[in-house]
Formats: sequence, C-alpha cells, structure tokens
Amino acid sequence: MIRKIGAISVIGLMLGLGACEGMNETQQRTLSGGAAGAAGGAALGAITGGSAATGALLGGALGAGAGYITSDDDAFE
Repeated sequence: MIRKIGAISVIGLMLGLGACEGMNETQQRTLSGGAAGAAGGAALGAITGGSAATGALLGGALGAGAGYITSDDDAFE
C-alpha cells in the first residue's frame, strides 16, 4: 500500500513538472526542487519503513526551499 502511494505521488509530481513552461526561473526551481524532494522523501520513507506520505511532505518542503534559495542570484553575493 505504501509503495503504491509513493509511486502515485512520483507520477503526479512528474506530470506537474510539464506545467513549468510559463514560469520564471524562481518558480521553476522551486517547483522542481519540491518535486524532487517529495519523490526522494517518499522513497526514503518507504524504504526505511516509515511513512511515505510524511517523507514526501518533509522532502517536498525542503526541496522547494532549496530550489527557491538557489534561484536567487543575489542571495550569495
């Protein structure tokens, strides 16, 4: 059951990335970072016997934050 939820989440996130065309760079990086983080978090949660949903939520939040931070060119000057 957990693996099915994780697989469905990954597929949904991958389909959502197709909508990035009309976005600016910050929006694209935030969305793709969140998607990658959610996929990784769900996989890690399922592998370790934890909750795939919780892993996806935490990973997605961290990934989106990282994507947003790395898109701000002035943040590291």
